[in-house]
Amino acid sequence: MRLSATEEELIMAEISCVARMSQRVGESVVWDDERGHLLWCDIMEPAIYELDLASGERQRWGFDEPVGSFGLTRSGRLVVALGRSVQLFERESGRLEMLAADIETHPLVARLNDGKVGPDGAFWVGSMTKPNTQASASLYRVTADGRVERKVEGLGTANGLAWSSDGRTLYHTDSRGPWIDCWAFDPATGAISERRRFRTLSEEEGRPDGGATDSAGNYWSCGISAGCLNCFAPNSGLLARIPVPVLRPTMPCFGGPDLKTLFFTSLTDGLSPEDLARSPLSGSVFSMPVDIPGTPVGRFAD
Repeated sequence: MRLSATEEELIMAEISCVARMSQRVGESVVWDDERGHLLWCDIMEPAIYELDLASGERQRWGFDEPVGSFGLTRSGRLVVALGRSVQLFERESGRLEMLAADIETHPLVARLNDGKVGPDGAFWVGSMTKPNTQASASLYRVTADGRVERKVEGLGTANGLAWSSDGRTLYHTDSRGPWIDCWAFDPATGAISERRRFRTLSEEEGRPDGGATDSAGNYWSCGISAGCLNCFAPNSGLLARIPVPVLRPTMPCFGGPDLKTLFFTSLTDGLSPEDLARSPLSGSVFSMPVDIPGTPVGRFAD
């Protein structure tokens, strides 16, 4: 379905900018329910930001390698994909601890990309192939003891990780596909099976970037090529295509005390001066109210 012009205007009016920035590649937005803080990264700056929504106070940590993605851990640290490795980061001290070095070694792969903690307590992270080369990226599962499993191969740009609210379905996208696939998922072991094509999308519909799920089983995808958020039902039908006030939204997540706020990041990388003139909030972080609460994202079992 498509929203009417009136519905689009109402939703656009409810979208708020929570952090006005000009990030090159804003990504990996994460809700910390224990602190009531919102976190995200700029992959290419590279840096992780943390925002106290109540006070507006913002914290920044810089890194020496691209921050592909990160997640929360049970110990309070962050599990972070840095370059081609996964490390544990302590926010208070700024200390990094190597968890899994050189996960990705394929010469055609640029770096690690989208990642998220799964219902199994492991950190799932994909990589991305260098431009104009054969699809050679993979999706990996990393556990607290540093063990790495390659789960999916032959990807262009691994993206859009999310799990259904019962933990039994894994969603994953290849932004260069551009498609969304899903698997049967075992929350106890992290085993995946029964892969099927969930949706193939055109540039006009919205090439799939980051993803998240709500408690009704719907999959939300940032349509990075179409300036929209797409919401798909569990049967893959389009429930809504919501225009957003930036050209390139990148990653959604649910947050707030009731998980009924949808946050999303955006980028400026690759936009022309003309693009930036008509989309001056590009690179910022946004929020919008939703009716259905999101699915909580787990913490890395460290």
